[in-house]
Amino acid sequence: MAAHVDNVPRWVRIVVGIFAVLNIAYGLMCYFDMSILFHNATGLDLTNPALKSAGYEYASRNLAIGLALGFITIIKGAPEALTILTIVRALIEIQTIILTIAEGNITAMLLVPIVFLVVEIFIVKTLIRVIKKEEAEENS
Repeated sequence: MAAHVDNVPRWVRIVVGIFAVLNIAYGLMCYFDMSILFHNATGLDLTNPALKSAGYEYASRNLAIGLALGFITIIKGAPEALTILTIVRALIEIQTIILTIAEGNITAMLLVPIVFLVVEIFIVKTLIRVIKKEEAEENS
């Protein structure tokens, strides 16, 4: 891991912090109101233990990713950790995009994960440059 974290641009930490807050908020909202998670819940019994368990798993995943991103951002953690967590978030966006297209539910709401994915790709590319720069500094 790189010893210096001063090279991570401030905008990257701000955007990752915003993503962290969004993940935490979404995770908490899904704990308290599962209808947010199940958009077309017509006919679904949201008191069903299996659905509740699945909803809580999904909520906890978002909450965990948000807390990890927030923690790494607040302590000004290494760019490698930010990169890995941002890639995990990007993979979730890809999953959301694929599932939405597979369901044939192509609406304006599909733009949200696409925009997030583009931003995450840009952040990962920026962090990879930072990591390479720090490794070059360490080797010289």
